[in-house]
Amino acid sequence: MWILGINIGHNGSTALYNDSELVFYIEEERLTRQKYDGNPFAGIDLAYKYTDHIDYLAICSTSNNFPVVPWNTEDVYSSVIRKKQPGVRFETVPAGDIHHLTHALTAFYNSGFDNAAALIIDGAGSGSLAHEDLKTSTWEVESIWSLEYPNVYKCHYKQYGTNMSDSFNGEEDGVPIEISDAHGITKSYEAVTSFLGFGPIEAGKTMGLAPYGKPNDSIRISEGRFTNRSFIKPRFPAGNLIRADLDPKLKELDGIADWHVNPELVGEYRKDLAYAVQKSAEDRVFRLIRKTIELTGKKQIVMAGGFCLNCVANYELLKEFPDVEFYHEPISHDGGNVLGICQYIYRTVTEDHFKTPLTSLYLGPDSDDRYDNIDFDGFDVVDTTARDVAQLIADGNIVTLFQGRSEAGPRALGNRSILFDPTVKNGKDIVNEVKRREWFRPFAGTVLSEKANEWFDFRSRADSPFMMYAVDVLADKRDIIPAITHVDGTCRIQTVTNSQNHHYYTLISEFNNIKGVPILFNTSFNLAGDPLVETVKEALKTLKNSDLRYMWLPEIGKLVTKNSFEKTN
Repeated sequence: MWILGINIGHNGSTALYNDSELVFYIEEERLTRQKYDGNPFAGIDLAYKYTDHIDYLAICSTSNNFPVVPWNTEDVYSSVIRKKQPGVRFETVPAGDIHHLTHALTAFYNSGFDNAAALIIDGAGSGSLAHEDLKTSTWEVESIWSLEYPNVYKCHYKQYGTNMSDSFNGEEDGVPIEISDAHGITKSYEAVTSFLGFGPIEAGKTMGLAPYGKPNDSIRISEGRFTNRSFIKPRFPAGNLIRADLDPKLKELDGIADWHVNPELVGEYRKDLAYAVQKSAEDRVFRLIRKTIELTGKKQIVMAGGFCLNCVANYELLKEFPDVEFYHEPISHDGGNVLGICQYIYRTVTEDHFKTPLTSLYLGPDSDDRYDNIDFDGFDVVDTTARDVAQLIADGNIVTLFQGRSEAGPRALGNRSILFDPTVKNGKDIVNEVKRREWFRPFAGTVLSEKANEWFDFRSRADSPFMMYAVDVLADKRDIIPAITHVDGTCRIQTVTNSQNHHYYTLISEFNNIKGVPILFNTSFNLAGDPLVETVKEALKTLKNSDLRYMWLPEIGKLVTKNSFEKTN
């Protein structure tokens, strides 16, 4: 049974399953090199390199109003499949109206739990809720579920957002629902992120700025559990806005983005604004976790939705709820929903109870010929060892790493990574300049799993293979690894074992032998505004158009070094 899942909209993605086996997962932008590409036609083409037919096509979105082809009402994606396999029947499963459920299914199936509660925190999910007492459109923003194998689920609560001031508490199809001024954690975060001069879904930048700020009584993101609508203007389903026109201080700052490259221009208010929205979000998530436990009685909780990528809040949850077993879905944005709906289809058809926990994010398309016919013109290519590369890094060089299948989700985990020495005092500034990123953004690290607790406080976690937590660096280690220790003493960290990633583990071990530090500075192999590199050709192009010089290809034991030539577009 071949099941193809696609997500349309931002985070366009494709997943292909053969029965319960995930063949590959990839986001469209990695194939087309267009950031946030939302129409996964290239992903559909890729699927047909693995099979000559599809049995089920699942289409994820935030609605079922898919674009249609001229002359009939067939959606464009089903039309493409039909034309690729003429005469072979398949079934289309529209999943747009169950957006939050697909988030919940992905996190549940990937968690490995037998049963669990799910908390979904999203921007603007499926809309619109129809009810006789409402005169406005609504979009789901937060929801609570309970799930069991193979395909049993129940919704316990939904919070809806609206652009109007309508409020409603009641039920819809037996599910308790609420519409109020608490119109979404994610949307409040988007409003601040947009005001700071970023795209509304670039919330990670706001998260990075937040530790530079402090409490400021004049900034009120929320009033208890309610959004302060005199400060934030809802604009569903688009990103919400700060009401800068109501505050002279905000009006003065609005639209000025020179501080992105010049820290002297940032000012205290911007830093405090980022701090305020992060702390407000954490407080509101704490409330939702308590509500989840109250409604479901469960203390195994999975979380998904775009906000779940907030690794600072994820770590605070470990501190606040030490008796709760959390699973934070690493592909928690909309692109990951294809994993849940494909598994749901298979389990519904087969009633298969077999658990398939997510053990690796190296899910990109596999290829035995990825190094064939590569033009290394302008580069020196020599044999090398992990020891040689570790010494190169220890000598102060930035080295890129390319190997195997690309990582799913937004984190680089040692297959498409840029590596550096974490002990370099100004290492963050050096690499931020090379990657052309904003000055305040921190970097992650990767630590040998068996050494992790000697350097970091993981709270209730045994490990962090998917880099979902910004954990506290132990106080006596912070001065040793300043390049990856953020201003608040935390680091977004990945643990790695030899079985998870042999070449990467070996490299870090060799670096540890040289410097006595079992950690490497690790960031994604791309430049600001570009998707992660997917192919060797794209990796070489990134080297050519940047100040990056070295690339290690451990699968073939080669070090690639850039010669001098003009940068190209």
